[in-house]
Amino acid sequence: MKKVHSKILSIVGNVITVKAAGVAYGELAQIKTFRGDSLAQVIKLDGDTVSLQVFSGSRGVSTEDEVRFLGHPMQVTFSENMMGRIFDGSGEPRDHGPALHENLIEIAGPPVNPAKRIIPNRMIRTNIPMIDVFNSLVVSQKLPIFSVSGEPYNELLARIALQAEVDMIVLGGIGLKYDQYLFFKNTLEEGGALNRTIFFIHTASDPIVEGLMVPDLSLAVAEKFALQGKDVLVLLTDMTNFSDALKEIAITMEQVPSNRGYPGDLYSQLAARYEKAVDFEGAGSITVLAVTTMPGDDVTHPVPDNTGYITEGQFYLRNGRIEPFGSLSRLKQQVNGKTRKDHRAIMDGTIQLYAQFKETEEKKAMGFRMSEWDKKLLKYGDLFESQMMDLSVKIPLEDALNNGWKILSECFAPQETSFRTDLIKEFWPGQ
Repeated sequence: MKKVHSKILSIVGNVITVKAAGVAYGELAQIKTFRGDSLAQVIKLDGDTVSLQVFSGSRGVSTEDEVRFLGHPMQVTFSENMMGRIFDGSGEPRDHGPALHENLIEIAGPPVNPAKRIIPNRMIRTNIPMIDVFNSLVVSQKLPIFSVSGEPYNELLARIALQAEVDMIVLGGIGLKYDQYLFFKNTLEEGGALNRTIFFIHTASDPIVEGLMVPDLSLAVAEKFALQGKDVLVLLTDMTNFSDALKEIAITMEQVPSNRGYPGDLYSQLAARYEKAVDFEGAGSITVLAVTTMPGDDVTHPVPDNTGYITEGQFYLRNGRIEPFGSLSRLKQQVNGKTRKDHRAIMDGTIQLYAQFKETEEKKAMGFRMSEWDKKLLKYGDLFESQMMDLSVKIPLEDALNNGWKILSECFAPQETSFRTDLIKEFWPGQ
């Protein structure tokens, strides 16, 4: 029987408090107001005092309104009919299509038992050389993209959504500007990837509480598809907006703030989402790639700092490129020994030469005289940046490896590089 309460004790921000017994954490409630019904979720239990966050905001809610507890947590529909559809942060259609109510599943469930997971051993090809060659994305990996405002991180996510060799994409947007939302929609539609994508989009003008639901909605749906045998790539942007929403709710709840005002359980909140990444034995997988913007480009900010302890490496996006020195995929060694025998050699050797190029570039800027070797490095660096690092380059892994050899041969003699003789004989152009 649904429990009904007709007296709200307090309304603070988007949080209301009622007296109720037998209520569970995370349970949904329906608030009847003169403006219509609103959904709320239990976020704190203190004896029989229950605090709920109102999804649509508390404007129009009065202390005399009726609160009806529904007896179950937040749910989302799950079916093949979701493909190509766009939903908001409460799971309702944003694309003006028909509402879907079949196969309702609960969100925010526990992560999979590690004992039941397969050790990551498969590569996800993205046809982006700076990922495929140098920091391979691995099935079931959880990886953040560290960046700052103004960098093309959403453009990078859209390219990955178009090009990643997976069965389906779940894209969750948190606090997006409306033009960013339209960019994702139009780009995937024009690129022909809309029919394999499900969107959960929360814009900056939507109630902040709905932004908290987006990762859970995205991952719950992804998990169901993964159990049906699909390899699912979950793209989230931006987890700093998600964390800021947590902070706002915590301030409303008058919780004791931790570092820079974020709640003390920020690590646990982030880990609960990232740890959903899994490769199921005998079924599909979930891979999580999430943008984390760093205020002031500060990697010690609480959000990227906590994220770094949870995830398996990171991509640094700076100056419109994935930085080769700060970026790291800790699982790449699981897969790049199975691709082509020159993969690891190209990955290591070309970056070593690029590091020398950066040093030479600094010497040139300070007015040092350039030696013949320096001139070769400068030529190499320009070619490497334009043909390998540029994010607009779209080529398969094998072509990217061949391109690496081609750039080397245009700048150096074989003996000037540190590559093994057998690899030079097999792959050096003209040998």
